[in-house]
Amino acid sequence: MKELRSTDLLLTGIRRVHMIGIGGSGMCPLAEILHSKGYILSGSDNNEGDTLNRIKALGIKVYMGHNPGNVHGAELVVYSAAISEDNPERVEAKRVGIPTMERSKLLGALTRYYDNVIGVCGTHGKTTTSSMITQILYLNKMEPSAVIGGKLPIINSNGICGKSDILVCESCEFVNTFLEMSPDISVLLNIDNDHLDFFKTMENLVNSFKSFVSMSKTAFYNGDDPLVVGAVSEIEAKKISFGLSESNTYYADNLRPSKFGFAFDAFKDGVKLISFDLKVPGRHNVLNALAAIAVCDFLGVSAEGIKSAIEDFRGAGRRFEFYGEVDGFMLADDYAHHPTEIAATLSAAHDLNYNKVIAVFQPFTFSRTALLKDDFIKALSIADKVILTPIMGSREINTYGISSEDIAVGLDNCTCVKDFGEAVTAIRNIADKGDIVITMGGGDVYKIAHLISGK
Repeated sequence: MKELRSTDLLLTGIRRVHMIGIGGSGMCPLAEILHSKGYILSGSDNNEGDTLNRIKALGIKVYMGHNPGNVHGAELVVYSAAISEDNPERVEAKRVGIPTMERSKLLGALTRYYDNVIGVCGTHGKTTTSSMITQILYLNKMEPSAVIGGKLPIINSNGICGKSDILVCESCEFVNTFLEMSPDISVLLNIDNDHLDFFKTMENLVNSFKSFVSMSKTAFYNGDDPLVVGAVSEIEAKKISFGLSESNTYYADNLRPSKFGFAFDAFKDGVKLISFDLKVPGRHNVLNALAAIAVCDFLGVSAEGIKSAIEDFRGAGRRFEFYGEVDGFMLADDYAHHPTEIAATLSAAHDLNYNKVIAVFQPFTFSRTALLKDDFIKALSIADKVILTPIMGSREINTYGISSEDIAVGLDNCTCVKDFGEAVTAIRNIADKGDIVITMGGGDVYKIAHLISGK
């Protein structure tokens, strides 16, 4: 076992753990892992759902609602970042002296219990790449455990608990939570100007990624991204590059549009491995696939096994997720909330065979919208028509005086709406047969797609 950190000791010598918000997408897979390791769990949540049903099916006691008595008998209480300090269960745990641990620290602690932790980091593509790696390993009987930021359809969950020593972790840089982890294999996809409300400067952001990959024994990195190359230049880990340039260890050549995405030939050290035909659109997904191919080849999965699994991959939840046709137009949803992601998603949509690309965008956080306003305008201009909802502030107060209308003034063919009901009406008025409508954003804009599709 790896060297434990001080907070990890909260898991030693105890059996009973209570998890507040156990049905959350980030908490559910951690509950499954703890359960598999023999801990006696209980949990609480306010909302029924698939993840909560999955937890209940394991025989874990679940309380609906947050009440002080729920924590009694627990030796440790775990809570997600969404659970405030004045939550009655956190308050009661503190009152009676039960230790508490935030979810990211629990995930970090669990990475010390696996010998092959794959930490996938980067500004964009973490969920897709983590999902691809998990699907390849799962379908090739490698029995991985995984904690992913989106639902992977083949397991119908954000995570899975396998029997091997492999743990695939989506590793988020926000407020440096990924530095709680101990990766054996790191994957650095890209570095872009996000979360600067926390990092303040690009130098700080790059140094944070550098700190993460420095903890690993083997680092896979995007050799086409100058900031990534700079971040890994001085680390001691074994370094393996991937990208579209032939200078990389793993690279793609002969890219050609296919029915659902791009087909390409994958090479390793100049020797062709095999050809792939992706079922997820966009050039950015070629890079995500290359990262997954490189990692799984390194872990011993055959080229044929990788090909079969990755060609069966049709995306993670909210990553260019197709909802199907509605009144003749195609409806899709994507988590894109940064200008680079929006540009990649809209460009991928234009690569497909639709008449018009209609973007329905919900800006996420006031600070990001204010800082990157001009970049949002440039990215959204790729769409033929744009519908903007109000900004979702999330954790922030609008001290920036920013609004969606400030983006709209820089766009042609843009409509601002007051709420999701108006957005649905606008979509039905604007979209024609043969168009594609994509709801985009890091908040709850996907609810618009649900309202239209009835799903």
